Amino acid sequence: MKFVNPRNDVAFKKIFGNEEHTEILIAFLNAVLDLTGDKEIEEITLLNPYQAPRLEALKYTLLDVRAKDKRGVTFIVEMQVEHVEGLRKRFAYYAAKAYASQIERGQDYPKLNQVIFIGILNFNEFDTPNYLTRIQWLNTVTYQQELKDVEFNFIELPKFMTPEERLTTPLEKWLYFLKHADELDVIPDNADSVALRAAYGIADQFGWTKDELEVYDYWGIKEQDEIGAIQYALRTGKQQGIQQGAQQERLETARKMLAKEYATEDICELTGLTPEELADLASAS
Repeated sequence: MKFVNPRNDVAFKKIFGNEEHTEILIAFLNAVLDLTGDKEIEEITLLNPYQAPRLEALKYTLLDVRAKDKRGVTFIVEMQVEHVEGLRKRFAYYAAKAYASQIERGQDYPKLNQVIFIGILNFNEFDTPNYLTRIQWLNTVTYQQELKDVEFNFIELPKFMTPEERLTTPLEKWLYFLKHADELDVIPDNADSVALRAAYGIADQFGWTKDELEVYDYWGIKEQDEIGAIQYALRTGKQQGIQQGAQQERLETARKMLAKEYATEDICELTGLTPEELADLASAS
């Protein structure tokens, strides 16, 4: 068996947004939100079920997974591979938009139901060692969650480092799948639930069409290109900063030498400035 990378947006949507296997998303949501017993989600309706995207449409498509349970709670699940500018505000915007769009202007506010956002991050975002960060609106005095309408849950995959032999909870087994499935060639023994085995089954490339694999490969290349562009910008910016810092240091040294009336040729030799640059510096001082 050869599994796709579940962190790839197309693969993520095909696995968790699969209308024929809603038990996968249900099990994942219950694991992330730690819902047990009569609080477990039993049934959901996918609001944007997976459809094999076309390459030309994919360039402008956001591949999140959205669902609603029988209580009316809306779930937004998104895989984010690389950190981009304004990411936290974007998450807040998506949740707020999903919340407000439940009613039309003039309708009753009581019809608004809870929105729960789950972001799976392939990078570290929060200053905490925990891989799961739950953000709720709390009373600053009592720390009670008195406003429950919007909730955020973030999973930082780099912080999840539990080895296979120590996996115990359903959430740990799901995160192992997300982080390591593309490194495996068999379904591991820890996939001990119907939903998790179904997720591995959908992730098996053998069941993918040629067109789906083409789109999957395209999106993977696109993600790597974006990561490379960010890394290049950071590296270039750092180099420019070093160069600018060195130039400022040379100018400051030249100013001090001018103040002590060093000869022009000596200042140029020691700082690397040209006579013209030194003349401009002297006139500006």
